[in-house]
Amino acid sequence: MNKRTLAIFAAIGATTIYGLNHTIAKGVIPIYIKPFGFIMLRVTGAAILFWIISIFGPKEKIEKKDWGRIVICAIFGMVINMLSFFKGLELSTPINSSVLVTVTPIIVVILSAFLIKEKITGYKAIGILVGLIGALSLILFGSEIRQDAPNIPLGNSLFILNSICYGTYLILVKKLIEKYHPFTFMKWIFTVAVIINLPITYSDVVEIQWQQLPWGIIGSIAFVIIGTTFLTYLFNIYALTQLKASTVGSFTYLQPLIGIIFAVSMGTDYVTTIKIVAASLVLIGVYLASKKPKPNL
Repeated sequence: MNKRTLAIFAAIGATTIYGLNHTIAKGVIPIYIKPFGFIMLRVTGAAILFWIISIFGPKEKIEKKDWGRIVICAIFGMVINMLSFFKGLELSTPINSSVLVTVTPIIVVILSAFLIKEKITGYKAIGILVGLIGALSLILFGSEIRQDAPNIPLGNSLFILNSICYGTYLILVKKLIEKYHPFTFMKWIFTVAVIINLPITYSDVVEIQWQQLPWGIIGSIAFVIIGTTFLTYLFNIYALTQLKASTVGSFTYLQPLIGIIFAVSMGTDYVTTIKIVAASLVLIGVYLASKKPKPNL
C-alpha cells in the first residue's frame, strides 16, 4: 500500500471518528459527566498524550513573542470551541451537531474576509448564503420535544458558536503551524488549555462518580480523549503530508452522513424532513464556499 493510499485512509479515519463522536459523546453527557467536566478530561488527556509523543519530535522552544498567539488559539480552539460544542450536545441532538459543525469552512471564508482581507468570490458568496440558510433552518425550525434534548434551538446556536471559534482558531493558528513542529505546538496549546479550562470546569470534574461509571461509559470517554482529540489530529497531519489541504478538507462532507447513519442505527436520533433539507443546504453551501475559482485565461 503506497503512502497516498494510506493518507486517504487516514483522512477517512479522522472523519469517521468525528462522525461517531456526536453519538458516543452524547451517551455520556450529562447523565454520567457534565459537559464542562468532560472537556477537562478531554484536554488533560490530550495534553498528556501530546507530551508523551513529543519525545519523538524535535526539541524546540516557543519564542516569547508567540506565547500570546498560543494563548488566544487555545481560548478559541480548546476552550470556547469545545465548551460550546459539548454544552450544545447536551441540549440538542447528534444529527444536529454533525450537520452544523460542517459550516466551519463557511465561517472560515467569512472570517478570512474580515481578518486577513481575502476576497469573497461569487461562488463563495452564494455558498455562504445557502449554507447559512440551512443552518438557520435547523436552528429555527428543527425544534423537537425530547427528554434528552431539552433546548434544541440553544444547543444548535452553540454549535454555530463552536464553528465560529474553531474557524477563528484555524486562521490564527496558521502561522504557528508553519513555524513549529506539530508535536511541539500541540503539547503547549493543550497545556495552556488545561490551565484556562481548570477554573471553569473544576466543579463539574469533582462531581464525577468514577466508581459508578460503567465500563461502556469509560470506553466512550477513552474514545473521545484518544480518538476524537488525539488520533484525529495525527491522522489529519499525516494526510496533509501526502494530499492537498483542499483534498483533506473535502472529507468533511462525509461527517454528516456518518453521523446520521450511526445516530439512527444506535437509536439515539432520527431523521426528519427539516434535517434532510437543512443538511443538504449546508453541504451545498460548504461545497460552493470551498470551491476554487477558475483561473483567468
